[in-house]
Amino acid sequence: MTDDIFDETYREKEGPKPVTRYVWRNIILMALLHLSALYAIWLIPAAKPLTLLWATLCFILSGLGITAGAHRLWSHRSYKATLPLRIFLTIINSMAFQNDIYEWARDHRVHHKFSETDADPHNASRGFFFSHIGWLLVRKHPDVIEKGKKLDLSDLKADKVVMFQRRYYKSSVVIMCFLIPSFVPWYYWGESFYNSFLIAAILRYAVILNATWLVNSAAHMYGNRPYDKHINPRENHFVVFGALGEGFHNYHHTFPFDYSTSEFGARWNFTTGFIDFMCYLGLASDCKKVSKEIILSRKIRTGDGSHKTG
Repeated sequence: MTDDIFDETYREKEGPKPVTRYVWRNIILMALLHLSALYAIWLIPAAKPLTLLWATLCFILSGLGITAGAHRLWSHRSYKATLPLRIFLTIINSMAFQNDIYEWARDHRVHHKFSETDADPHNASRGFFFSHIGWLLVRKHPDVIEKGKKLDLSDLKADKVVMFQRRYYKSSVVIMCFLIPSFVPWYYWGESFYNSFLIAAILRYAVILNATWLVNSAAHMYGNRPYDKHINPRENHFVVFGALGEGFHNYHHTFPFDYSTSEFGARWNFTTGFIDFMCYLGLASDCKKVSKEIILSRKIRTGDGSHKTG
């Protein structure tokens, strides 16, 4: 698969900027979500410890649905997963509620191929706010749609698990993102449904959204570039922690096919540890990795010198 390789020829062909068209439904919903999440923070001291642990577990699971699922497995095909693991990753991906796997992977492949151009869905050259959340509040640039239609997505269309989720995505989101996170604390240990819904569903959902968005914004603006100083993505250790290992972004855009998204394996990379554990259980295999020799050569040739090369 070559659709995650940056297209060097496109940037010179960018045309005039279209008029920004706001999506008011998204603006209102995102405002309500974040206001509700801020209010939910004040409920944390009154919540039961098990509820907070459950919300944390839901955060991790929904995060893995994006990082190990939509990103590393389906967008980049950096490892192979058995049917049971693909089903599990699809279920927890619906808990994350960040578009279905097919759409997420399509937009992510466009992002890699046309990074920091008009065809990039969350083009970081348009500023922090746009790359973080603003891109969801306006209509897509026509180039994003045009380039997305030209990608080879046959592997996604051939995956029955992916297409099943796409067909029933709205129902799966209602169940996995909102009902189950709210129901479990209320039913099993007597938490109020009010606290359960606002903390385990709303606050957790807002936090995982922003953790994912930081990869698009902060990790494209702040940090060092030890592998390729000629591209925007950076190594951002704050994002590494918050996004379950996805902040090694200069490495990832330099070697997008590496299942670990970094040269350090599972160190500070929760998602890599999860994939390694799935391999140990026989549920994942064929993890793609870059050799140390190639990494060292790339550091010397195009890096900014911020990492040791010897």
